[in-house]
Amino acid sequence: MTEPTSPITQDVLTVPRKLPEGGKLNLVGLTREELRAALIAAGTPEKQAKMRVGQVWQWIYHWGVRDFSEMTNLAKDYRALLDANFEIALPEVVTCQVSMDGTRKYLLRIAGGHEVEAVYIPEENRGTLCISSQVGCTLTCSFCHTGTQKLVRNLTAGEIVGQVMVARDDLGEWPKPGAPKDETRLISNVVLMGMGEPLYNFENVRNAMKVVMDGEGLTLSRRRITLSTSGIVPEIARTAEEIGCLLAISFHATTDEVRDKLVPVNKKWNIATLLDTLRDYPRLSNSERITFEYVMLKGVNDSDDDARRLIKLIRGIPAKINLIPFNEWPGSPYQRSDWERIEAFADIVYKAGYAAPIRTPRGEDIMAACGQLKSATERARKSKAEIAAEAGQ
Repeated sequence: MTEPTSPITQDVLTVPRKLPEGGKLNLVGLTREELRAALIAAGTPEKQAKMRVGQVWQWIYHWGVRDFSEMTNLAKDYRALLDANFEIALPEVVTCQVSMDGTRKYLLRIAGGHEVEAVYIPEENRGTLCISSQVGCTLTCSFCHTGTQKLVRNLTAGEIVGQVMVARDDLGEWPKPGAPKDETRLISNVVLMGMGEPLYNFENVRNAMKVVMDGEGLTLSRRRITLSTSGIVPEIARTAEEIGCLLAISFHATTDEVRDKLVPVNKKWNIATLLDTLRDYPRLSNSERITFEYVMLKGVNDSDDDARRLIKLIRGIPAKINLIPFNEWPGSPYQRSDWERIEAFADIVYKAGYAAPIRTPRGEDIMAACGQLKSATERARKSKAEIAAEAGQ
């Protein structure tokens, strides 16, 4: 097998930057087990620990409280103990851009001064929040703007959960004590499709999703969470067993020759290896269909032959195909397939018995569409010529 020429492991391009040490422990993102251990270490009697975890958890994740003094069912001296040892800290919102179609893009600053982006997409009967798992990305997929930004570091579980909480702040979605219960969910779905490869940050992503799925806090069911991966084969079975959410695959090609260029990790785990692993996934997690994401690139992967090969490849896998019109960005080496070509491709897939929705581009005017996310400071540091050179033009 040809050795990969692009980085495919999470540490190849990591820029060593020291995170702040010392100070108070941030409770956001701790699992229940971690929160229990932290409270005991700070002086909570073990016999009270389970009750205290439940109380603090509900204040943080159900009510959205950030100040321990507002946790009114806790004694004052216990609130003081919490305040002396802990904090409830979220990423800082640097900017919030609102698209003409209502899409909201958040530029968030996290520890170390790094930045990530998250995107909220409102629809008629649901609202989807697209969150990031890494600062930058290690995969260098040639059609993706995020992939031209080198990986800086993995996000912590708290920084991943914090993106959901920041969006709820902005949307005013926390319940108010005493107010009638409102079952409407502005954030009804979470997709790990922002910056980074989630399966190269597995433990933090898993722990964050445990918090998001917990029934006494943010309460999003596992079927409302979709994790998108480029195909990190060794972690796919773990995803089924330890997270159990829905799975989306950044597929984008029907031959190894083309996928090697579009998704370089294919050189390590090729199409056949990836598909063999996916055939086990629905059984392992008892989840619904696997989504295959397929970005439509003019003259690259959009022929009728590609459509027919795709159908043949995924045969036997409960699946749907999301066709994504390419979202262009400065210096990108590709063009969006013509609309007629996308529809013809979709028709072949649909007639073979697979759902093949064409994703409506959202937030393009604020660079919030699929594959366009990139830290603003990183974008500003590079000229158009530099970006084009990185993209291989």
